[in-house]
Amino acid sequence: MKQFNELGIKDEKKGLVGDKIKVDRILEKQITVIDFDIVDSKFDGKCLQMQVEYNNEKRVIFTSAKRLISTMEKVDKSQLPFSTIIKKQEDDTFKFT
Repeated sequence: MKQFNELGIKDEKKGLVGDKIKVDRILEKQITVIDFDIVDSKFDGKCLQMQVEYNNEKRVIFTSAKRLISTMEKVDKSQLPFSTIIKKQEDDTFKFT
């Protein structure tokens, strides 16, 4: 019987790198979105996982903000990386600018 490492299969899933940071800490600040995934949340609905660069450090953001998720669903990964600012709206939703 062969060992798994003899099958020549490579795990192509890249992990997100950096310390977790809350969206509130980067509001109104310039960030670079390097990568993202939208996955099923372990709580309810969807979860946006974003690899960002902020202050020359790689950070990871996890959010269930529906407006950010619906916006990122429209982004083709070939358009990465891109620069943006996340703003909090009067209705307490978040928006990329």
